Amino acid sequence: MSAPALARPAGYALVRAGRGSFLLHRRAAAVALGLAGLLAAVCVAYLCVGESFVAPGEVVKVLLGRPSPDDLVVGTLRLPRLTVGLLVGLAFGVAGALIQTVARNPLASPDIIGISQGAGAVTVAALTFGVTSYAVLPYLSVLGGLAAAALVYAFAWRGGLHAGRFVLIGIGFAIALRSVTSLLMTKGDYLVAQQAQIWMTGSLNGRGWDIAAPLAWVLVALLPAVLWAARAQRTVSLDDDTATALGVRLGPVRLGLVALGVVLASVATGAAGPVDFVALLAPQIARRMTRTAQIPLLSSALTGAVIVLLADLLARRLLSPTELPVGVLTAAVGAPYLIWLIMRSRSGGTKS
Repeated sequence: MSAPALARPAGYALVRAGRGSFLLHRRAAAVALGLAGLLAAVCVAYLCVGESFVAPGEVVKVLLGRPSPDDLVVGTLRLPRLTVGLLVGLAFGVAGALIQTVARNPLASPDIIGISQGAGAVTVAALTFGVTSYAVLPYLSVLGGLAAAALVYAFAWRGGLHAGRFVLIGIGFAIALRSVTSLLMTKGDYLVAQQAQIWMTGSLNGRGWDIAAPLAWVLVALLPAVLWAARAQRTVSLDDDTATALGVRLGPVRLGLVALGVVLASVATGAAGPVDFVALLAPQIARRMTRTAQIPLLSSALTGAVIVLLADLLARRLLSPTELPVGVLTAAVGAPYLIWLIMRSRSGGTKS
């Protein structure tokens, strides 16, 4: 007599891989595939459009390493910038998803609770004191982000992490750190202040392989931690009593998820500056599309990359030949969304 089949949750498919098997959320998988296709299309459009239009066929030739008359334009000028934008978007998407999961609040993104501002303050301080090398600035940004996150976490901790207190203290630190940045810019050299102002807006202009390569290596090194986070997310999404009864050590798990999110956001900020609202928008858009109980990391990453690349493409072409920083476009979309979130939260419509 065979054993009865176990009940499978609605909406999930059982996938067998060798001796193992796992449940796959059908809608989340379909959304991730759709986003990957959309991202590929945006990447090709990004490489086609510019001062001169390059046919998609020539773009594909360059990407495949075949000889093409547009190799200089596509491979040398546009591809490094696209790579930086792609990696920055992926990092911001995952960072926002992790921090929002721990805080259980859609407002808790790195650019709202002071992490990006901490990275920015340290970077502007370094610029003011003459450190202008992009080989050094990303590391300083990570230190600034970690320091800001540690302060917010320490002040918000009262025998546990309360989501509302975490967000409010983070907003307070964000305002204070913006003031520090403004003070540094007013006291520094005029040209340095101009350079810092452009960086603070968030821009991909002039970003090349010297920034893309170390950023890619850092993200590859963090990939095992992201895979762990995708599994650990499920436990912190439970209520505290249930998670504790299951033997989950919530404190260390939450701290690990926050630390990973902070490092990802700080690295991305060091590469392109604080591109506001990407980490806020991407996880919420992904969650609404997948309709899952927890914020999906893969879809959040893909959504973040699509947002950054589309925004930068529009920033390059809307007022051509004048080029806008990508942060201006993301802020134009993200600010109304933030206002809507706050109004919805006050009316009790936001789920934690």
